[in-house]
Amino acid sequence: MKRMGMIFRAKANKALDRAEDPRETLDYSYQKQLELLQKVRRGVADVATSRKRLELQLNQLQGQTSKLEDQGRKALALGREDLAREALSRRAALQQQVTDLETQHTTLQGEEEKLTLAAQRLQAKVDAFRTKKETIKATYTAAQAQTRIGEAFSGISEEMGDVGLAIQRAEDKTQQLQARAGAIDELLASGALDDPTGTAKDDIAAELDRISGGTDVELELQRMKAELAGGSTSKQAIEGGPQDAAQQQDRSRSPHKFDKE
Repeated sequence: MKRMGMIFRAKANKALDRAEDPRETLDYSYQKQLELLQKVRRGVADVATSRKRLELQLNQLQGQTSKLEDQGRKALALGREDLAREALSRRAALQQQVTDLETQHTTLQGEEEKLTLAAQRLQAKVDAFRTKKETIKATYTAAQAQTRIGEAFSGISEEMGDVGLAIQRAEDKTQQLQARAGAIDELLASGALDDPTGTAKDDIAAELDRISGGTDVELELQRMKAELAGGSTSKQAIEGGPQDAAQQQDRSRSPHKFDKE
């Protein structure tokens, strides 16, 4: 089980590594830093609000102590020492509250200063990270583009590999079809396959056509010889005159007659 778990984690890590885009990771980290900076700023604002509230309470208590002091003085001037003592007692109680609030105010003011300084430092770090992030993203994008261009030129990229495979398959299919067409033509010419259109001929039909063609040539040659022979006889008759022509005709009619004479 441990081995299976290790194999599963290794494969999952490899799959995540392939799916991870450093630019997206940097953007996500930057977003998280901005959220943290926003929380710090919100804390500074909350502390400042609490400090302001204490300042209002201090102002109010200090006004009350001043008023009680005036009332004690007036009561003492009127001979009401008891009222003057009561006013001073109340003033003393308020003064203790003022002291406590002043202590809290000092503490809050110190916390506000610390948070403000932390926010400023965090803001500087976020700004530096943003500059570095953009630099890394630009470098990564340029390297990725250069790699893709190199793969395209070398033909080892996935897209170019798919194109090369498609071209190879098309060439293979073309050669296969050409070979099949040539084989069919040879089979039709040899008579191994019947041509349903009647264009193909077997060996006997081809031999008969050849003999018929030769006979036609011989007949045409004999006809031309006869025409030439007839033309020569007519020419001789014209040159010898009518008598020679008549004798030639008589000879052609009865050749034995001239032999006896």
